[in-house]
Amino acid sequence: MTLLDINELTVKFGGLKAVNNVTVSVSPNEIVSLIGPNGAGKTTVFNVCTGIYEPTSGRVCFSGTDVCRPFCWQTALGLALVGVITAKFLALAVNIESLWANAITGNYVYQQPFPWMKALISARETLAGHWVLPASIGFVVGIAGAFAVWQRSRRAPEISARAGIARTFQNIRLFNQMTVLNNVLIGMDTQLRTQLWHAALRLPLFWRERREAEKSAVEILRFVGIDRHLNELAENLSYGDQRRLEIARALAMKPKLLMLDEPAAGMNPNETQGLMGLIRKIRERGVTVLLIEHHMQVVMGISDRIAVLDHGEKIAEGTPKEVCCDPKVIEAYLGKDEGGGMRDE
Repeated sequence: MTLLDINELTVKFGGLKAVNNVTVSVSPNEIVSLIGPNGAGKTTVFNVCTGIYEPTSGRVCFSGTDVCRPFCWQTALGLALVGVITAKFLALAVNIESLWANAITGNYVYQQPFPWMKALISARETLAGHWVLPASIGFVVGIAGAFAVWQRSRRAPEISARAGIARTFQNIRLFNQMTVLNNVLIGMDTQLRTQLWHAALRLPLFWRERREAEKSAVEILRFVGIDRHLNELAENLSYGDQRRLEIARALAMKPKLLMLDEPAAGMNPNETQGLMGLIRKIRERGVTVLLIEHHMQVVMGISDRIAVLDHGEKIAEGTPKEVCCDPKVIEAYLGKDEGGGMRDE
């Protein structure tokens, strides 16, 4: 059984096909790399998998199910409520002129108390027989609009995160003015059970869970090798340690799948070697890894399988050795050398 199944995925932005009919699968406990030239659609695939983009066509399944908000009775009730509210507003809007004339102007007498009950009766009589059509239209429009909004928002990063998918970004996204520890604690949000009122009132459950979260965060920072910077601001870390902190924050979510977007970008050779060892250790902890990377030493050194994209289409997939010798890959991405093999970048 595959953990992540990307099946015939297509993503269009206007008339541009960023991804075209891409199929990739990731099995549990694998390290799979997604490579290709800049603009090949790699990050777009990541964004669809993590709920940032809605696919134009195709499916992305995680653990055998489509990662999206389920349509349940609460959703149906919400749609109906929006429909009723819209129906009332439209019925009033269509009849507002006659309502004002009959209920307000018709019952107003200069320097006399306004007869509110009489005005309400007049309004009811005015609406009688004139509200059914606009209310029906409003009800349908309200439900259709609310359903369109729900349809667009049923895929969201928090849904993917709670399902067990965590990711890092090509450009480091940390809370620079927060400590290293607090950056990791933020990543634990999907795991915390404390209700809002527990936190607001600072009840014992809040403090107990806070202590457990801090203990777990320290263990994660020790695992990635930056626990010595526990109380430093994130902005004061070296570039390589900031990359490790972003990975630590993703691991704090206890993911089944960790998606890394160019984690070795900007690293020196020593940091790159350390990163490769860290990714192997992550896999040993039972976390599957899907990786975007341009650094061929990293890709060839840790990948079980590699999928290659070019202009939004998958042109090759296989083991590092198979991809290394594929003519399409050599021509489209890696270039040619005298031996016809892959040139390291």
